[in-house]
Amino acid sequence: MKITIIGEGAWGKALGMVAQKAGHEVHFWSRQKPVLPKHSDALILAVPAQVMREVLTQLGLNGVVLISSAKGFERSTGKSMADVVSELVPQAEFYALSGPSFAADVMAGLPTAVTLAGPDLERASHWANELSIPTFRIYPSDDVTGVEIGGAMKNVLAIACGIADGQGLGESARASLVTRGFAELARYARKAGGKPETLMGLSGFGDLQLTCSSAKSRNYSYGLAIGNGATPQSALAASKGVVEGAATAAIAARLARDLDVDMPIVDAVTAVIDGGSKPGDEIKKLLSRPVRPEHE
Repeated sequence: MKITIIGEGAWGKALGMVAQKAGHEVHFWSRQKPVLPKHSDALILAVPAQVMREVLTQLGLNGVVLISSAKGFERSTGKSMADVVSELVPQAEFYALSGPSFAADVMAGLPTAVTLAGPDLERASHWANELSIPTFRIYPSDDVTGVEIGGAMKNVLAIACGIADGQGLGESARASLVTRGFAELARYARKAGGKPETLMGLSGFGDLQLTCSSAKSRNYSYGLAIGNGATPQSALAASKGVVEGAATAAIAARLARDLDVDMPIVDAVTAVIDGGSKPGDEIKKLLSRPVRPEHE
């Protein structure tokens, strides 16, 4: 088949390599190469969430298979990538690709497993099989909502873990943040219509675990810089790539309030990067919260 990768950054190149190894003809579209092939069996959207609307508008697509690897909500509207695509390309067949994966690991041929969610399990299985290779294993799902929530929210929680490590709070604190952050993510996903089992899988807990514990994660590294004393603005300027969680935090906090979901860690990150609060002050607030049953 003919697969077009939209975006030629590190992740776009990694997914293009996977598609080639899976036996497909691969083309790239980017601002430097803004020409689409006449026909593609599928387009893989390997661009950040905050530019997805702009890119889709520029492409002017009709009915087509679109596979999004973006992990975030649109900051201006709060929409998921599925909602943005539905608005701009209503005839598209949409899939969300997410899971614990670094582009460098994929390019190096290291074993990686992710989730691909689509309109139904049969169609998701078809594309999972078409794009899987031995070192890039894709598990199909029909829970687009859950997969997108896991991918977006974990970036905000990774910033929290980076801040905690930068403040020297230790590995026990990081483990607690990951666990309590996952509880927040799961609470929100249930209210928003995601399936609990999706959040327990690769695109939820798996991605959260990876992103919250590795310096390869731009979100974790961004939080680490803030925890070490950088301002959110200077840490963002020094980042070597897009920090999706920095753009997602405020909208994630707003979406949680809209659904009446308690997400104190997300609120704390938002207060630091958008509200001018000091990391130490937000940490004190979290540590002074009332003691409640863990699974309440």
